[in-house]
Amino acid sequence: MATLLIVLFSLVLSGCSTKKNTASTRWWHSFNARYNTYFNGNQAFIDGNLEKEKGNKDNYTEIIPLYMVGNKQSREIGKGQYDRAIEKSEKAIRRHSIKAKPEWNSSKRKTAKDREWLGRREYNPFLWRAWMLLGKSQFQKGAFDEAAATFTYMSRLYHTQPMQSGLAKAWLAKSYTELGWMYDAEDVIRNMSRDSMDFRAVKDWDYTYANYYIHSGDYQKAIPYLRKAISHERRKVQRAREWFLMGQIQNQLGNEDEAYKAYRKVVACNPPYELEFNARIAQTEVMADRNGKQMISKLKRMAVNDNNAEYLDQVYYAIGNIYMLQKDTAQAIAAYEKGNQKSVRNGIEKGVLLLTLGNIYWQMEKFNDAQRCYGEAIGLLDKDRKDYDELAYRSKVLDELVPFTDAIHLQDSLLELSTMPEEERLKAIDRVIDALKKKEKEERDARLLAEAEQMEQEQQRTGNQLSPGNQAAPTITQRGNGEWYFYNPMAVNQGKIAFQRQWGKRENKDNWQRINQTVVAMSEQQEEETPEGTENQEANDSIDIATPKRDTPQDSLSADPHEREYYLAQIPFTDEQKAVCHDIIKDGLFHAGVIFKDKLDNLTLSEKHLVRLTDNYTDYEYLDEALYHLYLLYARQDRMDKANACLNRMKRDFPESEWTTLLADPFYKENARFGEHIEDSLYAAAYEAFKTDRYDIVKGNARVSANRFPLGENRAKFLFIEGLSMLNEGDGDGCIERLKTVVEKYPNSEVSELAGMIVKGVQDGRRLHGGKFDIGDIWSRRDITLGSDSTAVIELSAERNENFMFILAYEPDSINENQLLFEMARYNFTNFLVRNFDIVLDEDNGLHRMRISGFLNYDEALQYARQLFADKAMAAFLKPCHHLIISENNLALIGTRFSYDEYMQFYEDTFIPMKISQEKLLTEPEHIDLPDVEDIGTEEEQQSEEEEDDDELLPNQSRQPAVQDFDFGDDFW
Repeated sequence: MATLLIVLFSLVLSGCSTKKNTASTRWWHSFNARYNTYFNGNQAFIDGNLEKEKGNKDNYTEIIPLYMVGNKQSREIGKGQYDRAIEKSEKAIRRHSIKAKPEWNSSKRKTAKDREWLGRREYNPFLWRAWMLLGKSQFQKGAFDEAAATFTYMSRLYHTQPMQSGLAKAWLAKSYTELGWMYDAEDVIRNMSRDSMDFRAVKDWDYTYANYYIHSGDYQKAIPYLRKAISHERRKVQRAREWFLMGQIQNQLGNEDEAYKAYRKVVACNPPYELEFNARIAQTEVMADRNGKQMISKLKRMAVNDNNAEYLDQVYYAIGNIYMLQKDTAQAIAAYEKGNQKSVRNGIEKGVLLLTLGNIYWQMEKFNDAQRCYGEAIGLLDKDRKDYDELAYRSKVLDELVPFTDAIHLQDSLLELSTMPEEERLKAIDRVIDALKKKEKEERDARLLAEAEQMEQEQQRTGNQLSPGNQAAPTITQRGNGEWYFYNPMAVNQGKIAFQRQWGKRENKDNWQRINQTVVAMSEQQEEETPEGTENQEANDSIDIATPKRDTPQDSLSADPHEREYYLAQIPFTDEQKAVCHDIIKDGLFHAGVIFKDKLDNLTLSEKHLVRLTDNYTDYEYLDEALYHLYLLYARQDRMDKANACLNRMKRDFPESEWTTLLADPFYKENARFGEHIEDSLYAAAYEAFKTDRYDIVKGNARVSANRFPLGENRAKFLFIEGLSMLNEGDGDGCIERLKTVVEKYPNSEVSELAGMIVKGVQDGRRLHGGKFDIGDIWSRRDITLGSDSTAVIELSAERNENFMFILAYEPDSINENQLLFEMARYNFTNFLVRNFDIVLDEDNGLHRMRISGFLNYDEALQYARQLFADKAMAAFLKPCHHLIISENNLALIGTRFSYDEYMQFYEDTFIPMKISQEKLLTEPEHIDLPDVEDIGTEEEQQSEEEEDDDELLPNQSRQPAVQDFDFGDDFW
């Protein structure tokens, strides 16, 4: 018995070492890794996946991802569990990796199997599972770049073992695919197809191929691999998701019968209700072509089902889609509007509905309604959608356009009402009042219903959360991932609801908080709100757009929108009031016409507005500019007869106009085609001449710019360098005049800020002086005199043991800055392998600087400078540069408290006499990573630590549930 104990004890001691590679050490570390750290990490990974599966929310209006982590909103779910799995995997690899080569009898002949065995880089037979767990945890956490790095290393580590290498490459391709690196994923797949695939890796590769082809949009190739993936899948929810994905792909390919069957499979899997509901909705849509009426009836029955109360926006969206397939746009709009009205979730589904509805209104040129839909949809949809940029652009343009079109419509209606017989006018007002009362009743009923539902939900939450610490959150808080408020659709909608509850519906304009704003009193041009549901009324009824206008006593009938007097007060009866209405119409016609032409490319509507303006309002202040835009419109349509008619009218009525001069220019057509390139070349020549003091060429090119390109993109730059040229010839007043023109006329130009600083300096009493760029002037410049009280206690520091920098300063264009950056980066990389120096380029009052930081003290910076200039090639290359060594604290004082010259004098007096360390400091790493305390000690101490580790699986341990181990070759998760 004693002998047996001694043998067992010896076996345990020998198994503790990873420096030995014997059968016993391999068995010991494999056993310990499997049932100690790996087991707990695997449990955390499974818990994380279950948590993600429970919290995942798919967007069923788009192709859902094969993996739940493909949903950005789901990536944070389970993160804590995945981090624990990563920690345990790394711990298992660190403690149980055996890289030592096994002993081999050199006289024994090596077979192919022996050579593979001796060529391995990892000898723990179980540890590949820990590598897989590490990579999969990073993948499911959404850290695809980290996962790609892990699987890349693993594929090299196990390159002699086909199964492990195949699994690693399959997940590497998945990581690349999720990152959007399709070329890299294709490269891995192509290389793998050339090699024989181990049968145990086939399942993972089926998922990889399916995921790759889905992301690349090659749905036809994705289908067979997705079918195989579904056959491998053992999780009910994921299997249902994959069938739903199959249905979406089949529908994209036009295989309606196959899509219908796939959606039926989803229902058969008995998934969560939301997934089942969306599958049933999708079934009706794929069969709409054949059984449209039947599908609509089915959807309407779903709409009255209490279980679907939260999904009514999707139900009516599906109904609208079927009507669109049947070319019944009116019914489709009614369905979409009803879905918008019935929606209670304010999520992505409602956003898609509003986007679709807005697109219909856009096509119908009902821009008021399109703006309403787009404005709400943009806060509900993910900014990463492919059509989000187009949506944002349309919404922005409509925000500019609709106030003008609404103003035109409103003023036309008011003027028409003013000319009506009294009886017809009162009938029109009565229709508006009736519509207002009906709308208010609907809103009141809807508000009461919403309050009742909210109260019921709060009562349910209170009943379900009586335990301590569980309290219902009345509002939606900011996301934990730090996402901006306006990128959180739920938070944005909650803010809108809270705003409307307090203020009602207000337009985004100045003085929005004022209810009493007037159209006919008219110190400002106001655009009014249109009650919903009245877009199809006749023009006579459009008076309902007007809001209270006159600041009358609250007990007056004219302040009550339910009384006739209120609307009669809006109608312009006097000539003065009508004149104001016409002024608003003129302004609206001009701006709407230009927006239609330049931003919407709708030349028909642009012509309609501009022609009405130029024909009916010949007294318009900017009629010459309106004719100019009309000329451009006709020229684009190649209707030169009408274009020339506009030009002739401009020459007759506005001979001195800048727009007439522009069009009458004999080079106009050439400028229109090649003007941008000609002007750029002209400026480039002027700038080169400016740098070489040929100021006559600068002024000559500036005159050409003023005559030929008065509205050119480079006009501000021409004025700037022309002004500086005049300064060098002694004309300071002319310089300031040009710079002021830059600031006033071109405030958004690149040189406007610099011009403004010069002008401000002159206004503050500073003196201008000419001459070329002088680095010596900057070298001796500082902003504060040393005699002032503010600098009495500020001194340069002589501390040598603090962070220092090496700085290269040079004149603009004296050296190729890109080449300088390349040469310095290459020099640092090839000469200092253990140090990472940061390189930053900046500018200081026209002086360009390269700051190289990362020196821990003065001695390191000086050694770097000496070594750099000892290199003859680098010294010759850096000849145009000034250089200095300075601490970060002292650098902050240069240019303000002290000049460069003053610092250099301080440097010569203080730092140069110092004795420098003779050790080669730059060969030492900046930071030395010491091992953790738990990793220091003898192997016996490490073994004792592992025995006390809380990860050890004890016989009576009940903290972790017992699970059956599974093969990672099967893509269970």
